Amino acid sequence: MTARETIRFSVSLPATLLAELDRRIVGRGYDSRSEFVRDLIRARLVEEAWAGAGSEVHGVLTIIYDHHRRGLTDKLHRVQHHRFVHILCTQHVHLDHDHCLETIVLRGTPGEIERMALEIGGLKGVSFAELARTAVVDD
Repeated sequence: MTARETIRFSVSLPATLLAELDRRIVGRGYDSRSEFVRDLIRARLVEEAWAGAGSEVHGVLTIIYDHHRRGLTDKLHRVQHHRFVHILCTQHVHLDHDHCLETIVLRGTPGEIERMALEIGGLKGVSFAELARTAVVDD
């Protein structure tokens, strides 16, 4: 058996659970039950990677902030430079005259990334902060 070999197996489900699975597959645009189940498994593996204290994971922190807030930009940069989290890249978008949206792609341990996200989200002038968690999952 090679790492890329696909193995077929069967799963027994109650009819009502299978019907709910099929509704979700159609509702989310999946082509097959297999693809949906693969995504469920990958999502669970990402959750488990984030539950492990020392594993390296990735995240995307999305924030919206008032760029007129005095000193906020300096505080945002200070937090990013003083945390032991690797900032892989950032993207900055001007939403309107007062608000900026920024995405920060991060790599580090779950605890490090979550502490940084909380610190940034708690700054005055940051009106929205959400961390999307991910990790490399081998297929």
